[in-house]
Amino acid sequence: MSQDVQLESVTMRFGSVTAVRDVSLTVGAGEFFSFLGPSGCGKTTILRMVSGFMEPTEGAIRIGGRDMRGIGPNKRPTALIFQNLALFPLMTVAENIGFGLEVRGVPSAERQGRVRKLLDLVALPDAAEKKVTELSGGQRQRIAIARALAVEPAVLLLDEPLSALDLKLRQHMRAELRDLQKRTGVTFIYITHDQGEALTMSDRIGVMSRGVLEQVGDGRAIYDHPETAFVASFVGENNRFAGTVAESAGGMAALDTPRGRLIGRNPRRLSPGDRATLFVRPERMAAGAGAENALEARVTHRDFEGAFINAFLEGGITVQVPHLGDEPPLTPGEPARIAFRAEDAVVLPDTPA
Repeated sequence: MSQDVQLESVTMRFGSVTAVRDVSLTVGAGEFFSFLGPSGCGKTTILRMVSGFMEPTEGAIRIGGRDMRGIGPNKRPTALIFQNLALFPLMTVAENIGFGLEVRGVPSAERQGRVRKLLDLVALPDAAEKKVTELSGGQRQRIAIARALAVEPAVLLLDEPLSALDLKLRQHMRAELRDLQKRTGVTFIYITHDQGEALTMSDRIGVMSRGVLEQVGDGRAIYDHPETAFVASFVGENNRFAGTVAESAGGMAALDTPRGRLIGRNPRRLSPGDRATLFVRPERMAAGAGAENALEARVTHRDFEGAFINAFLEGGITVQVPHLGDEPPLTPGEPARIAFRAEDAVVLPDTPA
């Protein structure tokens, strides 16, 4: 049975370095939750605290309402899948999956029955007698998951398990992992620096930077409604226009920038005189006029990426247009007028240095 995970004002320090700072969060039972952020942001430290390999310097971690302080990894209702999978190369697939059950003293007949069910669950019913070295990367990934699920954890912790796979296989495994989580109902806590993984698989995402939990929400909220400049910059592509707030009214803010006055949503209720940055995504900008915001710049070059074309303009501006088979209106070497709606842009305070 899945259980929830509560982090209550969790802080982790290593000497003078604070790796995780005052994080409070509840991951619901049966939820697929991802921590997303760059290397060194503290996401793996959180995973290790939940698993019991580290004790928080301050705060509490509760699983199913039970305080985990002083409870070791082998006594917690969790299983951890490491980035390198840590499978035993000299054992068969069945022996790998059943290893944790054998350590727990589960009788052989029961162990073999559970291994068969797990091989069916991960769609590898004929792999029991194979060696791990005979399997593909995706198959090894599935065996690692089966081994973790064998001990019937309430919470499965995954530390960037797809990072070693090629792009096509990662995309395939995303769908398999999400489907497996839905079928088992186990709480998944997933660590990744890959926003594509987080956005496609997760019920909710926690974006981290420098040990701080910047924002928590579902994929659409994180992408469309970033709450901090870091989230806007890290999740997806964004054009940035720095300036000073000139006006603020009706949930919108007008920003004076080197490109002129630009208007966007003002979720942080910034006031005139505040330094801020307006963010707008490349796919929300278009050649032409007819919107509240407009600017002009010369097109320097274009990149064709199959389904869409990226046009790059002077000043670091990127416009993304769908590839519909005809010539896009943004021609390299030519000036272009670009427009975007105010509701498609967001004005956020500058991130402190």
